Amino acid sequence: MLFTWFMLAGLIFLLAPQSLTNKFQLAFTRIFRWPLSVGRNISLAARIQQPSNAPAINKEAQYQNYIANLEAQLNQERQKVEGLSGLRNRHPLEGAKLMAADVITASIDRLRSELTINRGAEDGLVKGQFILTDNSVIGTISETSSRTARVKLFTDPTSKIAVRIGKLNVERVMQGAGNTIAKIQLLQMEHKVKVGEIIYAGKKPGFLDAPMVIGKVAECKRDDENPSLWDVTVKPACDIQRMTVVTVIIMNPR
Repeated sequence: MLFTWFMLAGLIFLLAPQSLTNKFQLAFTRIFRWPLSVGRNISLAARIQQPSNAPAINKEAQYQNYIANLEAQLNQERQKVEGLSGLRNRHPLEGAKLMAADVITASIDRLRSELTINRGAEDGLVKGQFILTDNSVIGTISETSSRTARVKLFTDPTSKIAVRIGKLNVERVMQGAGNTIAKIQLLQMEHKVKVGEIIYAGKKPGFLDAPMVIGKVAECKRDDENPSLWDVTVKPACDIQRMTVVTVIIMNPR
């Protein structure tokens, strides 16, 4: 009987005029407005609380690089305190200006690794300033115009930058090798380098007051041409092929 009554009610609504069914729908919405709104709020809250995996990966890389930068700064300050006991030291980036810039174009291949950003000389940018992404150094400004600047990544074959190898506290020159890698030159076999070792960009007066993360050792093997040296391959500490925003370190802002 219940099934029969529901069938008859369905047929009545199916054949009823649209104006009548619209009124019934509005009445149903007004009567059950509160339980419907509660259900909708619960559904929205569940969607908002769902974790997103992509941003978490970037955040993790940023935190790892940030911690590594703090360790390098702490080590530097400790050395200063030991050598200059009693003197007060400034924070490495105290007084520096960190300027965000959008990437206009990017060219990353075997022959060239560079960016064009939407900041220039009018914003206080000059040749040699360091560029950051995810709290790690990716290159330096190589050329500026009034409103744009060209950034040479440290993986560019013409790039050479002074670096320090992790906890070894050994300084060497790193040269770009194209695509997304660079090579550390003239490292003797006596130094034990491990895969995953953090590489820091060296200090440069007026541009970088403290070492900062620039990459990690991806491979370390005996050099084919000179067996007494290591062939060390370094990869960036961030995904330079997907970056859309970078940060310029302006140590002496106008």
